[in-house]
Order: sequence, then structure tokens, then C-alpha cells
Amino acid sequence: MKILVNKLHFPVTTLGYGRRVVIWTQGCSIRCPACINRDTWEVDNAKGIEVGALLAEIEGWLGTADGVTISGGEPLDQPPALGELLAELRQRHRGDILLFSGYPHEKVFAEHPGIVQLIDVLVSEPYRPEAGNKLMLRGSDNQRVFLLTDLARTRYPADIDSRTWSASRRLDVVVDDGEIWMAGIPRPASMPALRRRLADRGLTCETSEQAEPRIRA
Repeated sequence: MKILVNKLHFPVTTLGYGRRVVIWTQGCSIRCPACINRDTWEVDNAKGIEVGALLAEIEGWLGTADGVTISGGEPLDQPPALGELLAELRQRHRGDILLFSGYPHEKVFAEHPGIVQLIDVLVSEPYRPEAGNKLMLRGSDNQRVFLLTDLARTRYPADIDSRTWSASRRLDVVVDDGEIWMAGIPRPASMPALRRRLADRGLTCETSEQAEPRIRA
């Protein structure tokens, strides 16, 4: 079975516990306003990869990774492929698995119980910039963090659903094949500030929240 994937990276230190493999899926039907990952919205079948081939690509990382984070896009827009991927990860990896979803947690628990059983941490709810951005491990403060397993409860703070970011919030900066991109959850003003600072130095950049996504079958 194929899963649509935007990109993969290891190590990422800003999207969960420790050094993580992160898989960003491609395609999102939720389309939250002010999303910073608009480049992942398009449903692009050219970005499909067999789950087995994806696992082979990350196999060398799994042995030293503390966990795997799956973000997007919207991973739950591809539930059969996501379920296959998660089941295989459970067999191959001893770290925690964290899933980001823009769907309400009630919908996730009710409609995808098999997937919930395969993950350790769920970060749920749509991104709502007007809700603020003080709580850790999420883009807006309406979002929820659920610790679903004993492993998750040993690695993440018990009060993570209400814990605020530390003052030293970080982003991972990646240089890849001539492109520079960042992984993590920036403050709302970070991307405009970055563009202004680059402009002061005579440089320009396009960030993904500026892109106009297209939907393609």
C-alpha cells in the first residue's frame, strides 16, 4: 500500500521526546487558516511511496532514534496506509510514536481506535491561531496532548496538556539539497520576522504559509 509523503528527516529534536524520525505526510483536507505547512496540503499521487519502501528508507535511523513523529499534512486522511505504517513501526522500533492530527480528539478516538492503539502520544484538534500559542508541543492552545501509554507517561511531563513552552523554544534548521527549511513549532510571529530580517540583508525567501496549494488527484 502506498502512503503520500512530503518529506522525512532525522534527527529532529523539536517535535517530541529526544532525537526523532519525523515523517510529514502529503495531503490535508482540513486546511487550517494560517497553517505554516501549506506545502503539505496538495493531494499529490506523485509523492506516493510503498509503506515497505518508506520503512526501508528510515530503517537505518530507527536504531538510534528515541521515537517517531508523524505529522503532515493530515496523516488521518490516509488511515489504511497510516495503520499499516504504524503496525510495522511497532514491530521494528522500541521508541514512542507521536501522531499530530488536526481532527478533534473525539473523532480520532471514535473513528480510528485501531490507530490510537498503535501510538503513544496524540496531539489533536485543528490549528486556531486566535487561541494563542503558550502551551508546549502544539501550534495553538486549543489543541490537546494525550499520553496514551506507560512509555509516553515516563517520557513526557504528566501535565503536558497544560504546560507552557519554556523561554528557549527552538527550531531545527535543515539544509537539504540547496534548500533550507525548519522543523518545529514556531511562535506565530517567527516567519514574518524571519522574512523581515532577511530583507534587511537584501535576501528574500518564500515560506510555506505563503504558498497557494493546489489539489490534484
